[in-house]
Amino acid sequence: MRRSLGLLALAALAACATTPSASPPAAQRTARIPAPFTLADPYPSTYRPLPRVDTLITHATVLDGAGRRWDDADVLLRDGKVAALGRGLAVPAGAAVIQAKGRWVTPGIIDIHSHDGDFPMPYTSQQLGHPDVSETAEPNEAGVLAEQSMLAQDPDFSRALAGGVTTLQILPGSDDLFGGRTVVVKDVPAVTIQAMKFPGAPQGLKMACGENPEHQFGDKGRFPSSRMGNFAGYREGWIKAREYRRKWEAYERGESRDPPDRDLKLDTLAAVLGGDILVHMHCYRSEEMAYVIDMSREFGYRVAAFHHAVEAYKIPDLLVKAGVCAVVWSDWWGYKLEAYDAIRENAAFVDAAGGCVTMHSDSGVIGQRLTIEAAKAMAAGRRAGLSIAPEHAIAWVTLNPARAMGLDRQVGSLEVGKNADAVIWSGDPFSIYSKADQVFIDGALVFDRSDPTRRPLSDFELGQPSVGRRP
Repeated sequence: MRRSLGLLALAALAACATTPSASPPAAQRTARIPAPFTLADPYPSTYRPLPRVDTLITHATVLDGAGRRWDDADVLLRDGKVAALGRGLAVPAGAAVIQAKGRWVTPGIIDIHSHDGDFPMPYTSQQLGHPDVSETAEPNEAGVLAEQSMLAQDPDFSRALAGGVTTLQILPGSDDLFGGRTVVVKDVPAVTIQAMKFPGAPQGLKMACGENPEHQFGDKGRFPSSRMGNFAGYREGWIKAREYRRKWEAYERGESRDPPDRDLKLDTLAAVLGGDILVHMHCYRSEEMAYVIDMSREFGYRVAAFHHAVEAYKIPDLLVKAGVCAVVWSDWWGYKLEAYDAIRENAAFVDAAGGCVTMHSDSGVIGQRLTIEAAKAMAAGRRAGLSIAPEHAIAWVTLNPARAMGLDRQVGSLEVGKNADAVIWSGDPFSIYSKADQVFIDGALVFDRSDPTRRPLSDFELGQPSVGRRP
């Protein structure tokens, strides 16, 4: 073995002596390191489904998330997947049976815009003054990961679970032009974020338009201090990322001997340009959303969704053509200037134009009541003369967010083969009087309103009985 290695080394030296420097030898080209923006997640999911048994839910009103309503129907959850949906299903051997007559069943609710974990309860003066939700040293903080600020024991997770939420996308805050990478988690009790991470879920890049970055930096006499400065900052970032990607591609082709210097911010942006990371952009005004769509075409990346998007109703044609989802509230407005021109019919009007609409929380309080957010938006649309059925509106908090996150093959609807994420509601999920009775994630019963042992609690809620006591 030593002899063969020596011969290889001599051969490599001989090749170096006869090969022009512009074309590195084959032995060096084959030893190229991969571009960092193509590598796997350095902090992979360690999630494992909780203990589960096959379950048949019978005689329920089912909204399947894919546009259909089933009356007096059964849903079979087997081996962590949706196995069947229909009427009069046979009970498999060993399966638990839940009688749901008079109750409703939906897919697990998906919150596409949450800060749970990154802005955890309890809200202390220190946390409010120095929240971990944003890194604000520079306008471009694309290199940070939301998951590395998160607290798995945030009580907001259990509150969201009690509201039927099974999947959440956690985003950095909106102070930066490029705020960092998002993470998708399953709403299961855990002590590490890796144990909550949705295996294989695409990462997102949080970006922000408008007043937030303008004030975060401009009020301190720094760039950017205007909306036009914001856009100049975006374009500078994309230009650098395009050049960074070009250098790595040239290196991988063997056109340069040494790899480019590693840059975490540009790793993220280069991955966006390659289609591996989805852009989720905080943006309120229609003019800015139009400019962002143009900018995405200029640099060749895709915007998955505009978040908050209070003026989406003004440009539904642009959103439909670009395939961008509007992630909205039902009635938040007016708390700052760019949120002034909102209407309650926003979601309904974009939906009626054929656009993708998703409700979101942005708040631990709203995150407990996303079906009510959808109900308010549906009611506003109905008052405006639109016919919106429950089996259609449920997609605003199930299948549509799954699509915008690139997860619609796994979750978002009760279709055979998808993950068994489901909620049994005490009544119509769009009624303020209904509650989530049972919540399943991958077929495991994670929450049961009638069973205190299946209502997860955070460590913060257990108190400190030994504080101040001597052993």
